[in-house]
Amino acid sequence: MPGLILARYGEIGLKGKNRRLFEGKLIERMHAALAGLSVQGIRREYGRIYVHLNGDGEEACRRLTRVFGLVAVSPAVSTDLDLGAIKTAAEASLAEAYAAGARTFKVDTRRPNKAFPLTSPEVNRALGAHLLQRFPDLSVDVHRPAVTLHVELRDRSYLYWRSLPGPGGLPLGVSGRAVLLLSGGIDSPVAGWMIMKRGVEIVAVYFHSFPFTSDRAKEKVIDLCRVLARYSGKVKLYVIPFTAIQKALHQGGPDELETILLRRMMMRIARRVAEREGAAALVTGESVGQVASQTLPSLAATGAVVDLPLLRPLIALDKEEIIARAKAIGTFDISIRPYADCCTVFVPRHPETHPCLERVEAAEAGLVAESLLQEAVAKAEILEVDSTQEGSWET
Repeated sequence: MPGLILARYGEIGLKGKNRRLFEGKLIERMHAALAGLSVQGIRREYGRIYVHLNGDGEEACRRLTRVFGLVAVSPAVSTDLDLGAIKTAAEASLAEAYAAGARTFKVDTRRPNKAFPLTSPEVNRALGAHLLQRFPDLSVDVHRPAVTLHVELRDRSYLYWRSLPGPGGLPLGVSGRAVLLLSGGIDSPVAGWMIMKRGVEIVAVYFHSFPFTSDRAKEKVIDLCRVLARYSGKVKLYVIPFTAIQKALHQGGPDELETILLRRMMMRIARRVAEREGAAALVTGESVGQVASQTLPSLAATGAVVDLPLLRPLIALDKEEIIARAKAIGTFDISIRPYADCCTVFVPRHPETHPCLERVEAAEAGLVAESLLQEAVAKAEILEVDSTQEGSWET
């Protein structure tokens, strides 16, 4: 593979005077993703970022497809702005596509450098004719080609025929930090991924109700963080001992409100973690109408207990959409491991779907002492889950 990767971003191009700030953060994230590989340098130009490597091209491309902010990466070759050199590079590039099975092609030239003596259509025709001579089995198909040879004429010429999609969005860190309430289920890891895609760093909080939930359930959440860390480089995880609080709620609260009361306690604890971590919002995997605790009245009662913005990236997605995203980012197979989380313990037989806030507040009055909340945060196990651990950068 060539020692050059051409990376393209999307939304960042709309940032006006802040564009260079976003580009700088994006390059910072790209350096982090490529740590350990032989990178000669990363250079930016208007709308493009060039990564120069000594080998490791396939691995570098794979890692860059997980960098938020990038919409595509392409292994590329570069030559001087000389038509003969460009023809030679085009021939080498198309030979790769031919070996991969392509039998039709077209050439698509862009000419930001207007000093180049040929127009884009003239370059297309010149390269097309040359390639047809060199590859008699190939034919041109301008409508549905098996492969498109892209040629960009800038300070030099850049050629590529293969593009790998990136996640898009904004570079991680440009939108601040938030606390993600992370269970072992399908939804919350997807919510974490989606909010990271908007440039938000996450600190994860998991509520562990041992022995009602097993250490395997905790390991499952750590594995989910490990997958998310492939996109962020590292995820900080608070494992909150939640058994005492959950037992107090179960023994003293109305059965039908137990789930609402449970989630309000989670919010209170997550709020305290946010304060400790300098986070400006909370993130959940809730979706309207999915379960009893996710009706609009239930969501209102749950959110009423915190004064930070409560972000719900999945709020309008149905289950199939969430599952599809979970499979795409690699969390689904972990989420369906059969280990219960605290939300499946002490489930009410007839949960309230239209809770009255005044009744909820009355029910929880004096139910859980302040000392229990403080103790839960103070005794949290804090882990740094890094993508370089087991499973690093694997698909």
